[in-house]
Amino acid sequence: MKAIVVTRIGGPEVLELREVPAPQPKSGEVLVEIEAVGVNFADTMSAAGTYPNAPKPPFISGLEFAGKISGTGERVMGLVPSGAAAQQVAASKAALFPAPASWSAAQAASFLVNYLTAYFAYWMAGTKTGDRVLIHAVAGGVGTAAVQIGKILGAEMYGTSSSAQKLARVKELGLQHGINYKEEDYEAAIGRLTNGEGVHAVFEMLGGEHTARSLRCLRHLGRMIMYGSATGAPPRLDFLTMFSRNASVHALSLTSLVTERALMADAMQKCMTWAAEGKLDPVVGHTLTLAEAAEAHRLMLERRNFGKIVLTV
Repeated sequence: MKAIVVTRIGGPEVLELREVPAPQPKSGEVLVEIEAVGVNFADTMSAAGTYPNAPKPPFISGLEFAGKISGTGERVMGLVPSGAAAQQVAASKAALFPAPASWSAAQAASFLVNYLTAYFAYWMAGTKTGDRVLIHAVAGGVGTAAVQIGKILGAEMYGTSSSAQKLARVKELGLQHGINYKEEDYEAAIGRLTNGEGVHAVFEMLGGEHTARSLRCLRHLGRMIMYGSATGAPPRLDFLTMFSRNASVHALSLTSLVTERALMADAMQKCMTWAAEGKLDPVVGHTLTLAEAAEAHRLMLERRNFGKIVLTV
């Protein structure tokens, strides 16, 4: 079968389309014929050797997919530690979920990582109706998912992005306050827009100096939810701000949460109910072929994507 192999540690150039042996399902696993693969920032970090517990090269890229169970034709969406960017994958039955009949394979491959990450960010933040939330990279996959869920929860949302065009598109999803960080310092913008009060929560995935800056955007008893480090720099915490505002920092890793069966089941039940009601609709911004995996990684690393990047198989 064909698969995208990370041949060595590095950037998009290390991804190669290769012929590899088909996977053999173990006990508790099934074989899935993959139709679409969701591209996540974690995939670029795994290729760069900076993602926790990522396999060592050579390995097959990809952790999120949609397809059909071999032999039954049942449409599913699922997660694996690696190996999704291929024509087939052996996946644990516990990590597979029914794909809504009305969704395309690309939409199904855009759901689990983005929407569950956004859901658990709000859950960790304890968001209530009227709470203010700052969402970084609001035009990306998790960002657009967070806006849709925030609208359901009645949150007052502030989002950062690199262009007015992206912000305009996210406002159509329900974002109330867009901040173009290339034109205005987002820390100053939050102070201005909230009359100096700050936000109840920040969804932070930038790392480096932005971790401290995001903390300073919080109000008293605010919470920062960290789920990535897109800059590649280690997070810098501003402990003086944390103490003075009784602020807290929470780490969020969906990969680790998958093992929490009851928690995942509750999250999926809520999210799929919202999806059935038409309140959640995965935003697929870019669709490329499996052979174009390197370009997909470049799109993400260069911040040129809107919504989810998907590879069709």
